Amino acid sequence: MSLVFKNASLLLGKDLTFVKYGFIEIGKNGIIKKAGSGSYYNKIDNHNSDNVIDAEGFLIIPGFINGHTHVGDSIGKDIAVDSRLEARVHPVFGAKKKILQKSKPDHLKTFMRNSAISMMKKGIVAFADFREGGPEGVKLLRDAISDLPIKYMIFGRVEYYLDPSKKGGGRRSDIEERKNGRKLPPYALQMASEVLKIADGLGISSANENTSESLQQYHELLHKSNKNKTNKKLLIAIHAAESKSTSEFSKLKTGKTEVDRIMRYLKPDIIIHMTDATDNDISIVAKKRTAVIVCPRANGILGAGIPKVAKMLKHGCTIGIGTDNVMLNSPDIFRELDYLWKVSRATEPGLIDAKNILKMATVNAAKILGLNSGCIEAGRSADLLFIDKNHIDLYPIHNPYASIVQRANQDSIRAVMINGEFVDEALL
Repeated sequence: MSLVFKNASLLLGKDLTFVKYGFIEIGKNGIIKKAGSGSYYNKIDNHNSDNVIDAEGFLIIPGFINGHTHVGDSIGKDIAVDSRLEARVHPVFGAKKKILQKSKPDHLKTFMRNSAISMMKKGIVAFADFREGGPEGVKLLRDAISDLPIKYMIFGRVEYYLDPSKKGGGRRSDIEERKNGRKLPPYALQMASEVLKIADGLGISSANENTSESLQQYHELLHKSNKNKTNKKLLIAIHAAESKSTSEFSKLKTGKTEVDRIMRYLKPDIIIHMTDATDNDISIVAKKRTAVIVCPRANGILGAGIPKVAKMLKHGCTIGIGTDNVMLNSPDIFRELDYLWKVSRATEPGLIDAKNILKMATVNAAKILGLNSGCIEAGRSADLLFIDKNHIDLYPIHNPYASIVQRANQDSIRAVMINGEFVDEALL
């Protein structure tokens, strides 16, 4: 039996078209059957008045998709807060590494679960996480949130890195790594294979902790794994051009930018950050149709700069947005949208409109991650936010996109729906 919402304002379809009065019909499987403008009576077959909800006073929008997180670091909120990028989150010597090594799995699970609940409270219906710790790390996150309605994708991580403190990029001193020269040792390849059996793809730290050969090995392994997949394609994502220091390191050690090496050898589906990307980097990524996930607040707190979003859009990049490491930021897309819109206007010559910013957290993110979510149209999962149009911070709404991007917040949300079911108020 269908559930119908009538008289609601909507952001409809892939273009998030504003409809002042519209309807949504949701099937019992949680999939949107019909959605449109005007009265539902002439457009819904066999409607049942017991399942019709008058949603006047609400703006219904697609639920947010958080394109990049590290929820495993939730246990280390605001540690080393005055330190820069590498001192806080470098996988070999950063504060994050020490925290994760010393934390008990049960404690990590508790804080990962808390972060997932926090996201739902803030209107996030799905997130994509970089999960360290090999197969066990992937399982830990799944166990932590398996009973929650929030959707998720896990990009697993192989715990093998080149030590940047050694000349030429260097390697750790264990015998097996040295025997394998510049390629991944067998145990790392085996770990990557095990990760891909249970994860949604690989989440690689950066090119600077990998040789060109190891990047190519990851690409070949993913390609081989996808040949054996019968359902959803595995993806590969990597951080790149996150700061001026990481960019300079790459040029010093390899003579190439991180993005240049990544696009040549790894051929990823998604690049995270692109904060210090060159014009040529942006052009290459756009031509190869590689998606970009920006994390502006994390870049800001680390003093890494602001991604050139207007320039990326001009080149035709598909851009999503993420809140990044919970050690650095709360997982709040509202705050991310607001920050990006304003700092982009202050730092770039081209203005970005609020609708394009909102698409990054909805339509674009769903496309990048291959999720059947992100917009209100027939065939999509009913992953929705019910925004109170009369909320004191929003009323009167003259521009719905600007209102959501810079004025709405957790308190503006009256309900969150995932797969056609309202999220339990006890979680919100």
